[in-house]
Amino acid sequence: MTTAPLTPTPTPASSLAPTPTSALNASRTTATAIRVLAQLRHDPRTIAMLIVLPSLLLFLLRYVFDGSARTFDGIGASLLGIFPLITMFLVTSIATLRERTSGTLERLLAMPLGKGDLIAGYALAFGILAIVQSALATGLAVWFLGLDVTGSPWLLLLVALLDALLGTALGLFVSAFASSEFQAVQFMPAVIFPQLLLCGLFTPRSNMHPVLEAISDVLPMSYAVDAMNEVLTHPDITATFVRATLIVSACALLVLTLGAATLRRRTR
Repeated sequence: MTTAPLTPTPTPASSLAPTPTSALNASRTTATAIRVLAQLRHDPRTIAMLIVLPSLLLFLLRYVFDGSARTFDGIGASLLGIFPLITMFLVTSIATLRERTSGTLERLLAMPLGKGDLIAGYALAFGILAIVQSALATGLAVWFLGLDVTGSPWLLLLVALLDALLGTALGLFVSAFASSEFQAVQFMPAVIFPQLLLCGLFTPRSNMHPVLEAISDVLPMSYAVDAMNEVLTHPDITATFVRATLIVSACALLVLTLGAATLRRRTR
């Protein structure tokens, strides 16, 4: 019996391209987070900014109002949530942009690594740092600087952590629209400053012009401040606190999803 020679089947060029993966994979996400943390370990200035800066700002704020401890109590809780959001936004947007402009992000996405894995890995890595940052700032404010809160300090820590995760998500998202670190920093006054003015830190949102009050209703920082104020003035968990924390969590998840959707496999 004769056998016809086997002819190798030509491999389509398209099969050589990386296969896009959409579903989240725990091992790939964890590996990405470990790689990001390993890189950050060699950047002590970034670590110091992430961990120490919010606590240092709270320390300065306390002694700015040295003669009026009640004023510190009034705005200290709100800023306890705002400072982590701002620092995580700034550091995350610049760190991700460095990966993008150096070509590291493009090489990673050339491997079987989904966009969701990449974004989730970055969020996990910076989320771990956010836990350390929020725990340090909350402990300093409550047990060393004497921030007087009616509710549980653990609820303050929870809101501060959610705010830091929201800042991480916003930083990952805006980095997709910047082509340089200078442009990434320019997003800060556009994304953060309007929320800072309208979140109710300087005056109750109900006292604002109706148009500004309506705008503040759709900004996540407004709910971060609402949640902090609920812990400040109520001994128990209130419906307003639950609603505010759910909105902040949903906004962080939404922005992370948008960040994965807008992530490009090739840099310009």
